[in-house]
Amino acid sequence: MTHIENIKKLFSKSFVENPLLESFEVGKIYLSSGKLVACDPLITNDMKPFSTEFPKGDFSVLLHKERESNCVAYAEIVFSNAEISDWKMATTEGQDVKDLAEEEVFGYPVESGMGCFMDVETQNSLNELEQRLYHSKGVDFMGIYEEFFHDYFFDENGAIDQYAFLKPAEEKPGTIFGFETGYGEGFYASYIAFDKNNVPVKIITEFIEIS
Repeated sequence: MTHIENIKKLFSKSFVENPLLESFEVGKIYLSSGKLVACDPLITNDMKPFSTEFPKGDFSVLLHKERESNCVAYAEIVFSNAEISDWKMATTEGQDVKDLAEEEVFGYPVESGMGCFMDVETQNSLNELEQRLYHSKGVDFMGIYEEFFHDYFFDENGAIDQYAFLKPAEEKPGTIFGFETGYGEGFYASYIAFDKNNVPVKIITEFIEIS
């Protein structure tokens, strides 16, 4: 079974039925432009947005964990409850699935153990924050993870959770949804569900293939 066939099987309904997965609705992400980026925010914060234009506004985010390991297997944004008529691998500018060999995917690399969804405008806010911190702290700048991300995931008692919603600019509504990725490092693809009018219904990033 190919990856996309497995995604269709798991996620074409409004709920996931698989004894190996445990699903959680964890909050809402705000997309200001509808240009969605998925990346490891610590190493690919210049990742291009997907070519598909997504709706703007607040949308529900779900995590699907592998029960046995408690690791994040899939991350999902739901844009509508419309019936799904087609699935496609998510691509960015210059990518064409026709160029892929069998079992090859387009996706993003993870080196930090963290992935995210964010609007491209929020990505710009994150990059601006990193530059401000770097210039203001100079040699004391410890990197964007220590300066910004760390406190959302850890406190004096240890790990807070496997995910967080982060705002790199308080004056702007855009949010980053950051989360642990599967077993850690890897290369991860995303898949988009469309309704009969070719409007996005949901997007899924796969970190652990569950069949």
